[in-house]
This record gives sequence, structure tokens and C-alpha cells, in this order.
Amino acid sequence: LKEEDAYPAQPQDAYGWQKLISERLYMHYREDFGIETRIVRFHNIFGPLGTWYGGREKAPAALCRKIAEAKLTSNPEVEIWGDGEQTRSFCYIDDCVVGIHKLMQSDYDEPLNLGQDRLVTINQLVDMIAEIAGAQITRKHVPGPQGVRGRNSDNTRLRQVLGWEPEISLEEGLARTYTWIEEQVQVKLEGQSIAN
Repeated sequence: LKEEDAYPAQPQDAYGWQKLISERLYMHYREDFGIETRIVRFHNIFGPLGTWYGGREKAPAALCRKIAEAKLTSNPEVEIWGDGEQTRSFCYIDDCVVGIHKLMQSDYDEPLNLGQDRLVTINQLVDMIAEIAGAQITRKHVPGPQGVRGRNSDNTRLRQVLGWEPEISLEEGLARTYTWIEEQVQVKLEGQSIAN
């Protein structure tokens, strides 16, 4: 997804409209009032210390949680929404922070993608996390929200503007995230067994 591909706008839902309207608002404040602005289009940022349960988590966190639960409860079944062939690119939080800092230090004031440009299917993501966890799992594909079929960050402009792009591999970011989420799941499971 290139920055210029945002128009003509065809957001899937109100969330997408909110993001595009916010961008336009920031641009108008810059043009009308001279306020310095930066606009970043984040692509599936993930990492430890983020939301990992409750239905608001991103795919990497949700899958890390499901696989940790499968491993720790010896129930190998992991639910995956849809057929798992939807594609995404994911960016580790540390790279996101570096990218924001670099953008804030620049004079670039147009929308800029910030994400990894490596595209993976949800099924591939599941395989990576299961390998990191050392868990044997069974996929159970179920109906559920899937979002768009495929989305990827085009980092051409990011490299041109900042002379930089995200450096932490998906595998390394997932390993860091999985370790933290497994610890959270363990604590939650221990709390449930005490309550019972």
C-alpha cells in the first residue's frame, strides 16, 4: 500500500474514515494555522506490554495468546478466523518508536507509511509462533472478522525520506512478544486454578 493509494478513499468501515479524516484535519491545521504536523500510517504494530486478550489485540498478540494457552493447557487446538490466507505486514514496536523519532526530527509533513514490507499469511504467522513456542498445535478455522484480504506497507517513501526502514525481523519481534505473553497467560491460568 503506497501513501498515494489512500485516495480515492474506500475505507472498509468508520475506523478507516476516522483515520483519513484525521489526516486531512492535521493537514488543514498546518496549512491554515502554521502548526507543525507529522502523519504516520502505522501497519500492524505489535510487541510486549500491549493488549494481549479481550478482543482488541492485534493478530500477533492474539495468536501468541492462543498458542500459549494451547501449550500450557495441553489443548493443541487453536482457533483462526477465516481460512488463514489473508495477508499482512507486521512491525515490531521498537522499530515503530525509532521511526516516529526519525520522522519527528525530519521536516517531512505528508503521510508516511511505517511498517515492515514483508508480507505473510496468518497461517504463516501461526507456524512461526508455534515454532517459537515449541508447541504442536492443530488449527481450527472458524468464521470471524478477517478485515481486508491483503495489506502490505510499501516502504519506498520511508526509505527515501528517512534513509531508514524497520530492522527487527518478524521472527525476532514475535519471539520477544511470545515470551512476554506466555508469562501473562501463565499468571492468568495460575490465578484461575487458585480461584477454582
